Amino acid sequence: MDMRLNLPGLPDFSFRNPILTASGTFGYGLEFAPYGDLTTLGGIVVKGLSLAPRAGNPMPRIAETPCGMLNAVGLQNSGVESFLRDKLPKLPWRDVPVIANIYACDPAEFAELASILAREQGIAAIEVNISCPNVKEGGILFGQDAQAAARVTEAVKRVAGDKPVIIKLSPNVTDIATIARAVEDAGADMISCINTLSGMGVDIRTRKPLLANIIGGLSGPAIKPVALRCVWQVCRAVTVPVIGIGGITSAEDVLEFMLVGAHAVQVGTANFLRPDFSFRLVNEFTELLNKLGIADLEDYRGSLRT
Repeated sequence: MDMRLNLPGLPDFSFRNPILTASGTFGYGLEFAPYGDLTTLGGIVVKGLSLAPRAGNPMPRIAETPCGMLNAVGLQNSGVESFLRDKLPKLPWRDVPVIANIYACDPAEFAELASILAREQGIAAIEVNISCPNVKEGGILFGQDAQAAARVTEAVKRVAGDKPVIIKLSPNVTDIATIARAVEDAGADMISCINTLSGMGVDIRTRKPLLANIIGGLSGPAIKPVALRCVWQVCRAVTVPVIGIGGITSAEDVLEFMLVGAHAVQVGTANFLRPDFSFRLVNEFTELLNKLGIADLEDYRGSLRT
């Protein structure tokens, strides 16, 4: 079955299938090559990149929770130049879209990062993480303010050239549809959602938080209902393609996100449980489509009966 996704508004861009990996859960992609064929994936979203190397937060920065995990890794990465020099050339970017996820603290820095990546043939698209501290605006998150989210989107879009710009939305907002409309109006080519939910854990014996950072991001199956709700609301609010993220652990989960309107999905926490999970999911998804007699994904997408 041909599962290639041709995306509205992006005639020169497509995914081989709707199964992508989520930033921060698949390393730079190379780490998972021993567990499957990277070229069978719909796309590889690498871990968040910053202009300069980042050491991340102090340990401990990962904690298990019922049906999920908390993390406060702090966007540890080797910096964009190191990635382009040492990692990207080893990835099969000619055969599978490699998507760079970027992190910065103000629109100008986001633009500087995007301009570097826009010149790279091996980068298929740029995903912008707007769930980070906006230092110049009192420490709020870009993703929690529609105007701030739009400013970042405009700054990246101005320098991205022919690279599609994906804006990754935070669920930690009152109305995610408002943020989605703001970034679409500012030029976003795609939207991915959701990022992690804010959470924390504590140890009643040591009386200490489970994370050194105290608060972290909750991910895994526990957040799937929230993610589905957000994707459904965003798909009803915008016309650009939407990529669903949050708690995907089965082929049925992928279809659920497509049923509410997503064009594709990103697999995150499940990669920690089984490093071969995303590769297996591609095959399991094909088997499920055949079992259910679904021959046209576009006809199925967004067909929820309400």
